[in-house]
Amino acid sequence: MTDNYLEKFEKMRKAGNLASRTLDMISTHIKPGITTNEIDKLGYEFIRDNGGYSAPLYYRGFKKSLCTSLNHVVCHGIPSERILNDGDILNIDVTVKKDGWHGDTSKMFLVGKSQPHNERLVNITQECLYKGIEQVKPGAHLGDIGNAIQSHAEKNHYSV
Repeated sequence: MTDNYLEKFEKMRKAGNLASRTLDMISTHIKPGITTNEIDKLGYEFIRDNGGYSAPLYYRGFKKSLCTSLNHVVCHGIPSERILNDGDILNIDVTVKKDGWHGDTSKMFLVGKSQPHNERLVNITQECLYKGIEQVKPGAHLGDIGNAIQSHAEKNHYSV
């Protein structure tokens, strides 16, 4: 591999690392009483203070730095003044741009005290993620990933 590729991989790693650290920092603030706008502000400031830029900010008019999908919102939820309550399920998607490269990650959180069926949903979806990742190997097909995820979800009485 040439030095140019190694340099590109290093920049890619740095962008991914910033996205991951942003999510880790935010996770300490996920509790009842905080708004998704406050979470967005924390993410924006952390990304900025660490030399990055929020990739979704102003993309096609999007005016937030993170996506915060609450409860039944599947993805790309928009931060608002909605206050988090006990039992909410929140997914936060962090996408940063650093040195011309993107880093993207997300995580689902159980807010405060949660119902057992919500905990089960979050656990099974994470298991589905890992089942999909297990399929990523030389010679595998994209459909293998989807099949592993769908099979595990359906085995546990969920759908995709």
